[in-house]
Amino acid sequence: MKETMCGIVKALNGPGGLVYRTDLPVPQIGDDEVLIKIHCTAICGTDLHIMEWDDWSQKRIKAPVTLGHETAGDIVAVGSAVKDRKVGDRVSCESHIPCGTCYFCQHDMPHICKNVELFGCTQNGAYAEYAKIRADCTFLLDDSISYEAACMFEPMGAGIHGVEAAHVEGKVVLVSGCGPIGLTAISGCKTFGATKVIACDLIDEKLEIAREMGADEVFNSGKCDLVAEVKKLTGGAGADAAIDITGAAAAINTDLKCLRAAGRMVCVGLPTKPVTLVDMADDLIYREIELTGVSGRKIWETWEDFAKVMKSPYYKMDRVIGGRFPMKEFQTAIDQIQSGVPGKMILYP
Repeated sequence: MKETMCGIVKALNGPGGLVYRTDLPVPQIGDDEVLIKIHCTAICGTDLHIMEWDDWSQKRIKAPVTLGHETAGDIVAVGSAVKDRKVGDRVSCESHIPCGTCYFCQHDMPHICKNVELFGCTQNGAYAEYAKIRADCTFLLDDSISYEAACMFEPMGAGIHGVEAAHVEGKVVLVSGCGPIGLTAISGCKTFGATKVIACDLIDEKLEIAREMGADEVFNSGKCDLVAEVKKLTGGAGADAAIDITGAAAAINTDLKCLRAAGRMVCVGLPTKPVTLVDMADDLIYREIELTGVSGRKIWETWEDFAKVMKSPYYKMDRVIGGRFPMKEFQTAIDQIQSGVPGKMILYP
């Protein structure tokens, strides 16, 4: 085993500070951990927020820390207490590392653990040749799933969790936002029995991809009266459920108006500023709209559901990946994201 490795480190607290290094120590595992030889890791929006040093990052991140959490690879060492993983297992990683003892962990809700640690954020992660993680936070991969596809379990799980929360079977569903997570939610809706999926975005090119991934109707919400269009498609009633991926106040308020009475609104996207409901009384209270949010993924129900979506005819992996880069060229990949190139960017050690 090598003693040192390459990796990307958030070197200092404050904006910027991402450094590619070749002298990082290979992690030493504990009794309940495994060591993974990383095959590839996708860039997450959270990594960009950490780089920008937003409010969330200032509260949670303590540099230096190796970033990266949307990953897949092979187990090359196991701790003495690990019984259900072995050297050679192909795995992906759950980034939420639950404590196992709080109220939520004890009541089958470890994904919202009160004391959660975050792989690649509060603990060293997978922008490296090797990473260690608690063994019970790894997901065994079916041989049919590529490493690149396996990187999508963690991020796209948020979209599939939104689909689960929307109870889409037999329903007309509106999905707002057609980035990679929104596209996955569209495919998930179709996989799990939605009768009609309506997708909206502000970029026409994304809407074209949404059609390929299962959307029955698509609308550029900046160029039409979305509420009128949805009502027209539903005999004036409105959609049964709406899944918002954008986190934008305008989209959330429009989604509410697109719903029928007693419909269900699921918020997946994270707002970057406070959201005001313009007409909470008429849009939500009087019509008995159910409003809920989802956080991360259910462990491991959402992972198993996403595996089903990946094998469905609707999900097209090549439309989700935006580019592939050697890890040392991470800044080029970030530049692509920030310039608006669609899809997930994947880094290889």
